Amino acid sequence: MKYKLIVLDLDGTLTNSKKEITPRNRETLIRIQEQGIRLVLASGRPTYGIVPLANELRMNEFGGFILSYNGGEIINWETKEMVYENVLPNEVVPMLYECARTHQLSILTYDGADIITENSQDPYVQKEAFLNKMAVRKTNDFLTEITLPVAKCLIVGDADKLIPLEAELSLRLQGHINVFRSEPYFLELVPQGIDKALSLAVLLKEIGVAREEVIAMGDGYNDLSMIKFAGLGIAMGNAQEPVKKAANYITLSNEKDGVAEAIDKFCSQQ
Repeated sequence: MKYKLIVLDLDGTLTNSKKEITPRNRETLIRIQEQGIRLVLASGRPTYGIVPLANELRMNEFGGFILSYNGGEIINWETKEMVYENVLPNEVVPMLYECARTHQLSILTYDGADIITENSQDPYVQKEAFLNKMAVRKTNDFLTEITLPVAKCLIVGDADKLIPLEAELSLRLQGHINVFRSEPYFLELVPQGIDKALSLAVLLKEIGVAREEVIAMGDGYNDLSMIKFAGLGIAMGNAQEPVKKAANYITLSNEKDGVAEAIDKFCSQQ
């Protein structure tokens, strides 16, 4: 099979524990783009948090795509054109805000290069800012400061507080939005139907690539759907056990250049 598209999760897959792309991974990914294979960076991160990695891989030169917010946005990084967008219903956001306040938790959303929140010193807000290399914009009135619609909100805090809130919001907003934890301390609040595989299917139709021509690599539960969807689904050595079971191949960990190892194995003959 001649593969045309490689879809990569970021944290725990493309990047190491320092949130950096290793030299071997970088060199391998630039080389295969030069050979005509296009890249998609698929992450729950906001678009701005993916841009530095896309630029490091020179994806603007090779027609790569950014799939951000777990599939809520797809951007052609060569033309900067928005290929697909899905946003939270406006009427849900005030309710999410009041829920966070009631449970004494911080809520945030994104605006360009900024994270907007009322609790700028919250350690979990700072963690999200560090992860995405974004500035924190403090406001005294979250609902007035944000510009609707938004792609997602994040409620952050200790796991023992988020677990009951996740159950409550999942029940209250069933059929309206998706509610899940991407980390024990991050509660993701995203539009209904947000899913890496569903968004990938939209992209493939747009660019005329068959799913059999796609390699997808990931490590987490939110990568499961795209690993099952792709012609070749690859789990990282550090992946969650259900992800490994769903994959066609298990590569090395993100600390041992697992992305480059898999590409060398499956794309070196192309």
